[in-house]
Amino acid sequence: MKTEDFDYELPEELIAQTPLKDRSSSKLMVLDKTNGEISHKNFTDIYDLLNKGDVLVINDTKVIPARLIGEKEETQATIELLLLKELGNDEWECLSRPFKRLHVGTKISFGNGLLIAEVTTKKEEGMVVVCFSYEGIFLNILDKLGEMPLPPYIHEKLADKDRYQTVYAKNIGSAAAPTAGLHFTKELLKKLSAKGVIITNITLHVGLGTFRPVEVDDITKHHMHSEYYEMSEETAKILNLAKQEHRRIIAVGTTSTRTLETIMQKYGAFTKCFGNTDIFIYPGYEFKAIDCLITNFHLPKSTLLMLVSAFSKKEYILKAYQEAVANHYRFFSFGDAMFIK
Repeated sequence: MKTEDFDYELPEELIAQTPLKDRSSSKLMVLDKTNGEISHKNFTDIYDLLNKGDVLVINDTKVIPARLIGEKEETQATIELLLLKELGNDEWECLSRPFKRLHVGTKISFGNGLLIAEVTTKKEEGMVVVCFSYEGIFLNILDKLGEMPLPPYIHEKLADKDRYQTVYAKNIGSAAAPTAGLHFTKELLKKLSAKGVIITNITLHVGLGTFRPVEVDDITKHHMHSEYYEMSEETAKILNLAKQEHRRIIAVGTTSTRTLETIMQKYGAFTKCFGNTDIFIYPGYEFKAIDCLITNFHLPKSTLLMLVSAFSKKEYILKAYQEAVANHYRFFSFGDAMFIK
């Protein structure tokens, strides 16, 4: 299967640069995964599309201001780090730029020395491990010096940092937002809960595995970087009971999907657990965990587009994307949503 098979034409003006004033006012395309039938709604109509007893699984990860811009101590050259994964003992795995200027022992200063990073390991594809030194509380310093790690296709400045967080973000650790969840408001979640929809959470800290581009022709040769996930005992019980009673499990986003499928694939049932996943879902994959998916419109040739193509059919998904372009849907992180049922 070729990466080119997942390409499509997208006018640049349809790439959403800013979030809508009201989170839940986006468009919602509804796609029947079995026959490709499409209907057009508003996101608030998700209330009518979900039933009493359905389980809605949200990813409660919280984005950190993970983009740091500093200076190489020796030369004052500008260095950018994107924090991806905390390794413990003040060590972080990071994406660096420019990679070629860094070597083991290089020190980078941020905020006139408020934070110092020393490269301890140089990996491949721009990846380094750094050890931070500082005085005080790391997350407070990061909040002061770091920027929200908006994707490179967003050129507008984000006026409110919280708009790149879900309203239920809780567990700190992501380098990108689980964007399907950005459409939910607290009021909409309360309404769904009052209707009898069961809302439960998992955690997957979004890192390079989610948004790294596919750079190989044969998608089976693509390697996903691992990302940390966890599931509580309470969530496992809710999901196992839903399976037993043949009630729908609806994943909010590809991150929730990858977590649920990882656990089912590994244990054969939902269970309290934590670990790292590098699961790569593409057409031919047999889903074991989820029945429906709420997601955004994804980049051409991306692993996320491959995942949704596996959940339905590639032909149905690409046709739906063509229809989204024709109907001026907004694409990517701050864009509109799709409900695949």
